[in-house]
Amino acid sequence: MVQPITILLLAALAGVLLILIVVVAVAQSLHKTPAPAAAAKAPHAPANAHGAKPRVVRNAAKAAAGTKQAEQRDAATRKGQEAAGVFAVIASIGAVVGGLAFVIDFLKGDFEPQVSELAAGALHGTMINGRNSDPVVLIVPGSGPTDRDGNNPMGLKTDAYKLLAEGLIDKRVASVRIDKRGMFASTGAGDPNAVTPAVYAADIHAWIDAIKAERGPGSGCVFLLGHSEGALMVTLAAQGRKDVCGLILVAGMGRPMGEVIREQLKANPANAPILDEALAALRELEAGRRVDTATMTPALLPLFNPAAQGYLISVINVDPVEALRRAGKETLIIQGDRDLQVSVDDARKLDAVRNTELRIIGGMNHVLKDAPEDRAGNLATYADAGLPLSKDVVRRIRSFVKDND
Repeated sequence: MVQPITILLLAALAGVLLILIVVVAVAQSLHKTPAPAAAAKAPHAPANAHGAKPRVVRNAAKAAAGTKQAEQRDAATRKGQEAAGVFAVIASIGAVVGGLAFVIDFLKGDFEPQVSELAAGALHGTMINGRNSDPVVLIVPGSGPTDRDGNNPMGLKTDAYKLLAEGLIDKRVASVRIDKRGMFASTGAGDPNAVTPAVYAADIHAWIDAIKAERGPGSGCVFLLGHSEGALMVTLAAQGRKDVCGLILVAGMGRPMGEVIREQLKANPANAPILDEALAALRELEAGRRVDTATMTPALLPLFNPAAQGYLISVINVDPVEALRRAGKETLIIQGDRDLQVSVDDARKLDAVRNTELRIIGGMNHVLKDAPEDRAGNLATYADAGLPLSKDVVRRIRSFVKDND
């Protein structure tokens, strides 16, 4: 692939050089103007005794008039040549610029965005790529069985990640959105419950390597975007990786998960009858002990699923702020002020770390959609994939990516 591109580049440079030679030749010709016609000279003869001028004088006058007309024609010719020369220079410069732009665009990669399946071993995702030199963002989903598009079989139907990827490619930002280990197209990667933050970080490293291999030599670094729980995972994965351009934390926790779950349980009035039981179970997990669910209220079983308790114990006390400090990356923090699951205060805690910028988006909820203030109306957006993303999300991400690419 390198050799044909090199030949094309040399041919294009030769063409540009030829055009420049033409430009120089035209410019030089503008300075070579023809000499004006010499005025006709005739000997002076006095009038005769009757006052009549000799014939030679009348001929001299005619010659002078002819000379003036010739000078006018020469002047008109020079103006025409100058105008044609200026036009030629402008056209040549335009051709040079256009030719260089074509070569640069060709060398950057594909002209039209391509949607393709991408694999990192047994992990699978979707890549939307334009030119291989465009920045690329890896989109890591939030908690639970959430797929690459931002949906899950438990009633979540948002298409949030799909809409995000489509919005970014319109701004010349490529993306890869993924199915997590053991879920959907990545079921072959292993048990989705037998995971820890370290396992998820290793999977993200595998995705970074796969993206770089797909885009070829010189493809540069990868931006990591994590949503909700995914924000913590990309922060952990970024530690020690020089090929991570920056972090984009969307609705990311600013406190250990145990504190966030406790607040969520208390915030929902419907949990009042089971709140004490739930908080007691949460304390056991924070202490590193499993919870017996044999006699647990059925409504709490999804949260304290025995199969997932090992993962919860491994992640529940991790401090996202400290993890972000250790990552040491330029970081964009995006938070909606109508998020029912993660608060603006969480975002402000993350923003206390160096090299971060916080963007609070008015009216946006946890699934990146504009939502009403009431809880029921807010939750209704979780099941409406037809709603667009909040308008500022893509713009904020694109601006950060372009500034740090």
